[in-house]
Amino acid sequence: MPLTILSGSQLRTLLDSLNRDEIVALQQNLAEALREYSTGSQEKGCSATYQPQRTAITRQNGCTTLFMPASTGQTLGIKMISLQDGGAAGCAVERPGIDLPETESTSKRSRGSVRNSVASLASDVSDLSVGSSQEDNSINPTVSASSESTGSSTLLSGCVNQQNVTSNISATMGAWPGAGTRDTSPRGSVTLLDGESLPFALINAHELTAFRTALASLMIFNKRKKVRTLLVFGAGTQAYWHIRLALILRGEEIHRVYIVNRSFDRAARLLRDIYMPENAEWRRDVKFSAVSSDFGDYERILKEHVLKADAIFCCTPSLTPLFPADFLTSREGRQKGRLVSAVGSYKAHMAEIHPDILRDEVAPHSNHRHFHKHTKRSGVVVVDSLDAAIKEAGEIVQAGIKPNQVVELGELLMVRHAAQQSAEDTADEEKSLREWVERGNVIYKSVGLGLMDLVTGGDLVRLARDRNLGTTVEDF
Repeated sequence: MPLTILSGSQLRTLLDSLNRDEIVALQQNLAEALREYSTGSQEKGCSATYQPQRTAITRQNGCTTLFMPASTGQTLGIKMISLQDGGAAGCAVERPGIDLPETESTSKRSRGSVRNSVASLASDVSDLSVGSSQEDNSINPTVSASSESTGSSTLLSGCVNQQNVTSNISATMGAWPGAGTRDTSPRGSVTLLDGESLPFALINAHELTAFRTALASLMIFNKRKKVRTLLVFGAGTQAYWHIRLALILRGEEIHRVYIVNRSFDRAARLLRDIYMPENAEWRRDVKFSAVSSDFGDYERILKEHVLKADAIFCCTPSLTPLFPADFLTSREGRQKGRLVSAVGSYKAHMAEIHPDILRDEVAPHSNHRHFHKHTKRSGVVVVDSLDAAIKEAGEIVQAGIKPNQVVELGELLMVRHAAQQSAEDTADEEKSLREWVERGNVIYKSVGLGLMDLVTGGDLVRLARDRNLGTTVEDF
């Protein structure tokens, strides 16, 4: 069985060579996997039912390594990433599930119930929910208590070096480096195995993680009607791939990209990368500008950028919101719909988006509170994984968002797929859903899934072999 190895530089060469059609194909395959993930059907190999639990170990030197296994039904994979986060030595695994009623469990949902829940958008966008009732805006106490702790309560106790461990497990689960580090992309590798459990690929995880996250984040972006102005927070690998893929997919419509970063030097380095001669084809004549918090008129400039933006991509491990809530919740801020995608924060005490923005989006509002050109609230936050977001996403936790106020990205794809299969019965549902996705306020929060690495990594290995890229061990 040949083994293909893609180093960091080899993978970057491959990713840089991808054309628009290839990127669209990669995105479509990932979308199909996320749709299967959210079906809850055991007949689907990518279903959440078949995704093993994650495991983390923190060594005596404070280095935490996260093990993220995944399955598609045909292939298996495991991602191993590490960071120096100063956690206490020990090992742990995730709980089998979060403390939610059985009917709310992601893996228990039926295709029909999800479709009916999301389809309520057709009657009233502001009442969209996943669940059987609209309760108060406080999260289940058991979930809140777990999420507001250091993170150890979401893990089962384990042992390392013959030492029992019951508390103080690293709260990061090894997902990302800490705030203030040079780059927020993890370091590690992804190993892929075929149906007979034989390894066929080993991939450097650094660039892969940023690339597959941007692929998923831009699925909704592809459907937006207006994408003339983009605002990107951050200047690392994640920000680079959000910008590059957005311009490759819809560059003819994009006129301006604003980059906001705490360090202006890093933002300038990102601009230098973007303006390299080999990037001229996808960069086109889009105008770029960068600003940092050191600027004297920063607050005014920041507000102008937020209000002008049609899509906002947050790609930083920020501990505090990147901009005030009223930039988006005020009458002025709600005069047009925006896509806000947050992929950088990864712990319960972190937040790129102010929790008040999420609360405002899911809160019911009476009809008399209608302003001219006022964008309706959807009633939900879109996530990649319900179970993971409720535990790990700081914005979700701090805003007190309940499971019935969350919709998985795969669930939206499920409803769209259902509408295509039975157009006569679902024409109105599809129209309302399409109008919201295209023009309304959409907040997307991602914490990442091992399944994303497995699906996109496998596709990239096949492309690498076609291009004779990578290192091949013929008889591994």
